Amino acid sequence: MSINMLTSVAEIAKNVKETLSDAEGGHDWYHIERVWKNALNIHQHEKKGDLYVIQLAALLHDIADAKFYEGDEAIGPATARIIMTKHQVPEKVKEEVIRIIENMSYRSSFSEHSYTSVELDIVRDADRLDAIGAIGIARAFNYGGFKNRPLYDPNIEPVEILSKESYVKNTGPTINHFFEKLLKLKDLMKTEKGKELAIKRHEYMCDFLEQLYTEVR
Repeated sequence: MSINMLTSVAEIAKNVKETLSDAEGGHDWYHIERVWKNALNIHQHEKKGDLYVIQLAALLHDIADAKFYEGDEAIGPATARIIMTKHQVPEKVKEEVIRIIENMSYRSSFSEHSYTSVELDIVRDADRLDAIGAIGIARAFNYGGFKNRPLYDPNIEPVEILSKESYVKNTGPTINHFFEKLLKLKDLMKTEKGKELAIKRHEYMCDFLEQLYTEVR
């Protein structure tokens, strides 16, 4: 990457860190930083994709998550565009980053999308890795506490999520979220490195759930 690109990545990272200084713990700067590092790691092993686009998309993918803005799915891409414009990111790059952000979230997988790219696969895998394993467990319970949801309720079974609407409106116990989403992510990875890294994290969640059910039963 050129010096200008490196500078804009550093400046945007600083901007994102400041913007998310008061964010919910599972979607704060440290989440962004982990996804950024995951994306760099995957890119290094895959040896393909535009590294500049990958880094900007990783940094900006949760700059304004819809779940914290009454479901407004336009605010994230719009905020990312403002930041990239401020830091003079070329228009073509901005458009690629916006497309990635629009297609990254799990809820977006329930809609028909024609956009695909190597960069999207890398950043989405990087984000999904942070939703599983030890950090995924921590993030799930942090968000459940933030929304004041029960940890576990044996009288409420996990539901079959069949649409974006059912996913967004679901307010079940945090443990149910493992079966409704988190345990499915391993098989949704697109990159070879993402698939490799997901296996151990997936197994860790399975071990955690086995221990939890041993304790509560």
